[in-house]
Parts: sequence; structure tokens; C-alpha cells
Amino acid sequence: VGDKVMVLARSGLWQEVVNVPVSQTFPMPEGMSFEEAAALLVNYITAYMILFDFGNLRPNQSVLIHMAAGGVGTAAIQLCKTVENVTIFGTASASKHESLKESGVTHPIDYRTMDYAEEVRKISPKGSVDIVLDPLGGSDTSKGFNLLKPMGKLITYGVANLLTGQKKNLVAMAKTWWNQFSINALQLLHHNKAVCGYHLGYMDEEFELVGGVVAKLVNLYNQGKIKPKIDSVWPFDQVADAMRQMQEKKNVGKVILVPEAPKEESKKEEN
Repeated sequence: VGDKVMVLARSGLWQEVVNVPVSQTFPMPEGMSFEEAAALLVNYITAYMILFDFGNLRPNQSVLIHMAAGGVGTAAIQLCKTVENVTIFGTASASKHESLKESGVTHPIDYRTMDYAEEVRKISPKGSVDIVLDPLGGSDTSKGFNLLKPMGKLITYGVANLLTGQKKNLVAMAKTWWNQFSINALQLLHHNKAVCGYHLGYMDEEFELVGGVVAKLVNLYNQGKIKPKIDSVWPFDQVADAMRQMQEKKNVGKVILVPEAPKEESKKEEN
């Protein structure tokens, strides 16, 4: 009782009081803010397991990170920097490129005005990469697979192409579904490549596995090698604005919800 903890749950956290199994709670490191704690677990566990457990990231390799300025993207960049001489390709809109370069992205690519696959082929010595992080789905999974070097790995962990705006777009959904990447085991055999799927939400029972990753992340945080990047903090009554911040792809880092506005802001408003 009274311990400050980070919490993992598949849903139901946008409220003031939550009830979760003790196995899904982890003590917060000394000196960590609640906002950082909220930004750490989902993004960093995802990025860590994709890069190291599936991706087997090693020195002198190259990685393509989509949505590089988002929550998982910023976590993946920081984790790549813990390995020697990793070349990072990161897709994001042009306004975020300066920030991405500062955080360690070797080659930011504006996906809105350029074909990222062509850019990687131009820049990379062999026109390919060792690991592709794919949160997009649809035809982008095929593009990513074709960018892999022999023994390369594509890890798909989302279908962001389904989300095109504030309302459901059935045409976009149908198109993404139709373009979904498909390959059979015999075809894989000739390519010398791997395709992996990852969804943290279905790791509910893997307490030891996830707990081991959290311990490694806390250690990296304590060493100053990773630090959650907070884009903005919104009280519950501004949840629509918080969602819009992400839908309009304005965020660099994690968008955080808190039950009520920070006290300093309240005082300013009173004055």
C-alpha cells in the first residue's frame, strides 16, 4: 500500500480508479515522474521485444522505423542507440525531422512527399535494411519485406493504415485488407527472411517474460540510456483534443491523459 507503480492493462485505464492484478504492476524507479511512468511500459516493452527478442538487433545493422516520432518510434530510436553503430531510417512528416535527427535518426524520410522504399534503396549500401518495424499493415508490409536483407526480419505490430481520420473509412479499411501482405512457408524458404507478428495485449499470461523485459528497461532508465519523451499532457475533459493531436499526427513522443489539469495551469486560469 502506498507504493508508486506502473501498470499494464489491455483497456480501462482512462479513469480515476483502476483495479488490476498485482502481476501487472511494477514499482516505479526512483526519480521517475508519473507521466514518464505512464509513457514507459507499453511503448518500451513493445519496442524492446520487437528489436531484441524478434529482431535480434546487433552492432552495425540498419533499422527502418515507421511513425518514428510516435510513442513506440521514439522508444525504438532510444533503444537502437544502446547498440553500437546502428543506422536508423525513420519516416515522419518533414516538420519532425530536426527533432528526429537530434534523437539519433540517421536518415529521416518524409513519407508524405517521398517513397520511403526508394529513399532507403538510394541511401543504404545494399539498398536494404536488417530490421523493419511495421505498424502500418496493408501494402506497406510488402514494401517492408522487399526492403529486407538476407536474414532480415520484418515485425508487424499494428495496422495504422486502417485509420485515416476521425471517422471510419470503409474504403480505406477494405483497401488495407485487400493489400494485406501474404506469404506461405515455402516462399519464405527461398527468401531467407523472417516475418514476425507482435501484440503486447495478448501477453496477459506471460508474467515472467514481460517482467524480465521491464527489469531490463528499468535498468536502462536508471543508467540514463532511455527516457520517455512526453509530447503533451491532457486532462480527461480534453480527451477529444488529445486524440486529435495524434490523429492529425502532430505529436512527437507520447500523448498522456491525466485525471485533471496540473495545478499550475489552474492557477494561471484563475489569475
